[in-house]
Formats: sequence, C-alpha cells, structure tokens
Amino acid sequence: MTESVMPTYGRLDITFAKGEGAWLTDTRGERYLDALSGIAVCNLGHCHPAVTRAISEQAATLVHTSNVYHIEKQQLLADKLTQLSGMEQVFFCNSGAEANEAAIKLARKYGHSKGIDKPVIIVMEGSFHGRTMATLTATGNAKVQAGFEPLVPGFVRVPYNDFDAIRMAVSHWPEAVAVLVEPVQGEGGIKVPDSEYLSAIRDLCTQRKLLMMLDEVQTGVGRTGKWFAFQHKQGLVPDVMTLAKGLGNGMPVGACLVAGLAKGVLQAGNHGSTFGGNPLACSAALAVLETIEKEQLLDHVNRLGEQMYQHFKQQLGQTEGVKDVRHLGFMFGIELTVPCADLVKLALQDHILINVTAEKVIRLLPPLVINAQEAEMIVNKVSQLVKTFLASQPIESVA
Repeated sequence: MTESVMPTYGRLDITFAKGEGAWLTDTRGERYLDALSGIAVCNLGHCHPAVTRAISEQAATLVHTSNVYHIEKQQLLADKLTQLSGMEQVFFCNSGAEANEAAIKLARKYGHSKGIDKPVIIVMEGSFHGRTMATLTATGNAKVQAGFEPLVPGFVRVPYNDFDAIRMAVSHWPEAVAVLVEPVQGEGGIKVPDSEYLSAIRDLCTQRKLLMMLDEVQTGVGRTGKWFAFQHKQGLVPDVMTLAKGLGNGMPVGACLVAGLAKGVLQAGNHGSTFGGNPLACSAALAVLETIEKEQLLDHVNRLGEQMYQHFKQQLGQTEGVKDVRHLGFMFGIELTVPCADLVKLALQDHILINVTAEKVIRLLPPLVINAQEAEMIVNKVSQLVKTFLASQPIESVA
C-alpha cells in the first residue's frame, strides 16, 4: 500500500472486492464469513438487492439538492422513523458522531433556555459516542482522548449501570441538563445493564426535567431484536435518540430524533448539515426499514440470537479463561480473562471476521439476515478459536 492515505487505522492485511449476504470475497478470491457487519453497519448483509435497487434508482433520478429545499424522501424517512420509535421529530446528518454532536448541542441549547449558563451533561465510563471534539469528550475512553486536550467542558462522568451514581451526580450538579447513555455499551465490551437501569434514568429525568438521551448508533435498527433497544422496556420513550450505522446499510446516514422536552429546542439556523438527509441516503434507509419489516427480521434476530447465545454458553461456559458470555439480540460479547486482540488475525486466517474491544472482549455483530447454518458456523468457529487461543496462554494468565 502507498503512503498517500493518512495512517489513522491499524488495518489488517486484506482487501475485499465484493460481498453478498453474510459473505465477503477478497481480491484473491477467498471467501470470509462476516460476523461483524462492518461494525454493526451492514445489518442486511452485503449488497442486499432491495438496498442496491433503491440506491441505483435514486442515483439515476436525484442525488443531492441541499436542505435549502424540501426533500420528499427525507420527509418519508422521518415519518417512518417517528412511527416506529414513538419520537416526534428528526434531524438528519451523516454519521453517529454527527448525530451525537447534534444531541449535545441540543442539550446545551435546552440548558440555556432554562437560564443555565454552563450546562452539564452526565455521561458514562466505558462509553463511546464518536471522535469529534465534543463526542470524544463525552466518550469514556482515555485512549480516544489522549493528545487532543483541552477537552470540551460541560461533562460529568459516572460508572455505567450504576443508577445511584447518576442520581448523586444530578444532585451534586444543579447545572445538569441531560443524561447521555448507551442502552448497551458496544465499544465498551457489549455491556448489558440491569433490567431497570433505563427505566430508573427515565423516571429521574422526568422528575428533574432533564433530557434522557440515548445513543442507539450501534443498538438501533433491529440489532437487539427490537427496532430500538429502548423498546425492550415497555412504555419508555427517551427525549433524544441518535442513530446511524445500520440505518443506511453502508450508505452514510445519521439521525437525531427528539420528543417531549427536546421537541422544538433546535430552530432554523441553530444546526445544519450540507449532505444530511439527501435523497440518496434517505432512499437507502427507507429500503432498510422496509426490508426489516417485510422479512420479519426482528423475530428472526430474537429467535436465532437466543439460540446462538445458548450454544455459546454450552461450548464456552465451562472453559477456563472465559469470564462471561453475554448478548442482546445480535450483539454478542465473549469476555476472557486475558487480552485477546490476537484473535482477530487468527480468525481472519480461519476466514471469519470478528472484533475485539475493551482488550478482553470478543465482539460479534453478525448481519441480521444470517441463516441457521451460518449462525452455527459462527458459534463453532469462534468457540474453537477461543479454546485454541486460551490453551496457548500460560495457565496463571487464564485462571
């Protein structure tokens, strides 16, 4: 490879040429089972016919006009997202970081409308919200922040899945205007919180007139077996929800949805995006949502996700060196007692794509469209890789 591309990624030594469903083919013609979906992006797998058709037809009709004008496909997508989520309005952008940036700006604007000069947002340890200056400050990972100081003020960090810590922070900081949290921490290691965690946050935010802001960039659009992860708690609706990744199945599109106290906070001139909500991106997103409904993928994810989880538990539950196996829908985390980044390259040699996050957690985010045979292949391949890897580690390391 040449040096013309800035070296901001530690890339694996492989280039993919084409994809179909849950499979990718490299430039040598070798096929690989994708258990990562481009990090929860290609929820419908690669080159899904419905998305390909929507992109092709729209590209031949109209790609971009700007938000100076009304955009029909943007309105249709906003209508669909609000119908599915119970939210009320949508701002469109191009990525998860941009969606979270919009949420942060909205929270500050909300605070200023209440007479708070220096609004504070409560955020979580182990979180990931993006790499813009505000979102990397909100992110609970010192490695992401290193070298980019001074960070943006106005954030208070507390442990994830610790409601009492949130309650205490809100009491200590009268300038608090919002709580920003992931329903499941993805980059943080597939951490699934206690069943009442989100409900308790919702109740506190309602009582204190704070914005409950959910980062569903990784969990949204069917990934957890619901349209949005917050819907696992009946009756719960956030004030702000951010989406991206799986919404466009590879076409860059992000969204910041609002309801309740957050509705109407941002007005004309307060925020914007040149490319946000353009006809091409919205056409792809509409095709994604329609396909999930048509193919009944939410039921599929719930059923097959539970089967995969049980099979992982059967194969790895008693394995020395495996600390925990957890999941929600098609989000799987296998936590080991030792760092396991080397497993990514070992898996690549075995023609399966996986990820390791938080140093010791194997993260699996397979396409929602995988069949039972592909699901079993993922479980068997990953389980065998884990056992072989742990067998090569010093006994004291895996104890």
